[in-house]
Amino acid sequence: VQLQAFGGGLVQPGGSLKLSCTVSGLTFSTYYIGWFWQPPGKERELVAAERWSGGATYYKESVKGRFTIFRDSAENTMYLQMSSLKPEDTAVYYCAGDQDGTRWSDWGRGTLVTVSS
Repeated sequence: VQLQAFGGGLVQPGGSLKLSCTVSGLTFSTYYIGWFWQPPGKERELVAAERWSGGATYYKESVKGRFTIFRDSAENTMYLQMSSLKPEDTAVYYCAGDQDGTRWSDWGRGTLVTVSS
């Protein structure tokens, strides 16, 4: 499975941004997509995840109500819509995939999101 994340950029506090994760080569009947972030100087951490077929949605507590993960199956893309962005959301964002949503064996390249005025 190949994953590619893009859509990062510079956004002002309070603004919105949508990240995209394109998925190709997927043949598994069950597969999960996770969005991770890695803020400067910190560990990579799971932010949101969902099963590719829908359901089993997870959000990190600090992004609940601000971030939404959703899929467009026609475009083979999982999105992360981010709103009310804060400076502490600044990070390199990665999308990852896995058959059971725990090992995260497949990774795409990161995309940088900078929240700053």
